[in-house]
Amino acid sequence: MHTRRIGDVEVSAIGLGGMPMSIEGRPDEARSLATLHAALDAGVTLIDTADAYHLHADEVGHNETLIAKALASHDRGGDVLVATKGGHLRPGDGSWTLDGRPEHLKEACEASLRRLGVEAIGLYQFHRPDPRVPYADSVGAVRELLDEGKIRMAGISNANPEQIRQANDILGGRLVSVQNQFSPAFRSSEPELELCDELGVAFLPWSPLGGISRARELGSAYAPFARIAEAHGVSPQRVCLAWMLAKSPVVVPIPGSSRPETILDSLAAAELTLSAAEIAALDQV
Repeated sequence: MHTRRIGDVEVSAIGLGGMPMSIEGRPDEARSLATLHAALDAGVTLIDTADAYHLHADEVGHNETLIAKALASHDRGGDVLVATKGGHLRPGDGSWTLDGRPEHLKEACEASLRRLGVEAIGLYQFHRPDPRVPYADSVGAVRELLDEGKIRMAGISNANPEQIRQANDILGGRLVSVQNQFSPAFRSSEPELELCDELGVAFLPWSPLGGISRARELGSAYAPFARIAEAHGVSPQRVCLAWMLAKSPVVVPIPGSSRPETILDSLAAAELTLSAAEIAALDQV
């Protein structure tokens, strides 16, 4: 498995996003555990989750609990960097709400620590800016968690360039990751990717294949991905992830999966080398 870095930690070049195993359309627990174990067997050392990855109002942290169970039952579980997030909520009616208050983030972190069964969270990320709360206050809470040793590394998610710079300043230069949406269908995070490359901060694209419902349509929606995939004898999804990896050494895609075969196909993207001409063609999509 090829590797990249998040802060001072070496991780697999492609991680696993846990959200599909816990929200609408999720599989049974047995298939989710099989997916997580297949990823671990293949060398994954980065798993992304959040306390908001759940379906019903009374099961906050469903995905964190599932991941903790998978890691505890695998002999390589201790090698994994678990990245979780706080600041998003799911009331249970399918909606997503926000709570960036410092007191909430600290309580959420404590709850995540208990569910993950660790003394310190490997990477904790502020999930999404809350317009009702000054951004500096929310990130300041993350800084305090870092200073207190509750978390080992700090990141942010769904941030713009100004917020990235502000967060890095508030954290005293200790910002290690930015997790933003980025895919062939969602290219507006290019400025954030470029800034992360400049700062040496890991950029973690979420929904890199276009989301749970659209990932299978990638090849039909974007002809260059299908054409290049056919030339290499691989899936368009694999080409997409290889294209992202080629953009910058700070990019660490975290494709979501709920089936062993899909995460294994995604992981193979780290072995796929695209030509400069192919990358240029994909950049034009």
